[in-house]
Amino acid sequence: MNAISIENLYVSYGNNLVIKNISINVIEGLFFLILGPNGAGKTTLLSVILGVKKIDTGKVKIFDEEVNSKNILKWRKEIGYVPQNIFIDSKFPINVYETVLTGRLGVRFLRGVKKEDKEIAEWAMERVRIIGLKKRPIGALSGGELKKVFIARALCQNPKILLLDEPTSHLDPSSSENILNLIEELYHENKITTIFVTQLISHIPESCNESIFIKDGSLIFQGRPEEGLKNFSEILRARK
Repeated sequence: MNAISIENLYVSYGNNLVIKNISINVIEGLFFLILGPNGAGKTTLLSVILGVKKIDTGKVKIFDEEVNSKNILKWRKEIGYVPQNIFIDSKFPINVYETVLTGRLGVRFLRGVKKEDKEIAEWAMERVRIIGLKKRPIGALSGGELKKVFIARALCQNPKILLLDEPTSHLDPSSSENILNLIEELYHENKITTIFVTQLISHIPESCNESIFIKDGSLIFQGRPEEGLKNFSEILRARK
């Protein structure tokens, strides 16, 4: 079964067409790579999957059900999302545990936190190895620690799909390697359908088993990552 299907997708911001006739199928359980430079449309694709960006034309299906305004909330709670840019006011009075626990709010549809939710938040922090930081203010974390908090928050949803938007952005090499290793571990443990977005070839996890490369909103390659990377320069030149 396809976890995500996108068919003939066009998306615009005003008069600027940013996604141009993209079609992809992400089979359930795949570790799927979206590679492309800044401004290629990678984050826009994730926004469409999350149902927060309106499409011009095309179809988006999640587990073979076409997404629309009536069912998007149902599907959104099945999708864990780690954003590229995490803006936190260092004075905002919330700690690590409270931030991770917010991952349960979408599951509960704001109907209150239960004991089970607290246990899941504790499990998620243990799993990404930040349990020792649970009482630390969110504004006092390093970049790598903050990424782990938001990965734990996504895991709190028990998602069927995990979207990772450039999870190593703004991190030093050591922190980047740490996050990549964690992502690989999580995938191999649960085989959650994972979509990993990056612009850095050196940051592609080994577990990625299917991919698309996009440039200027258009699909320029689809297939196994190693095949695309082997001919990467040729693919870019051919699409200029």
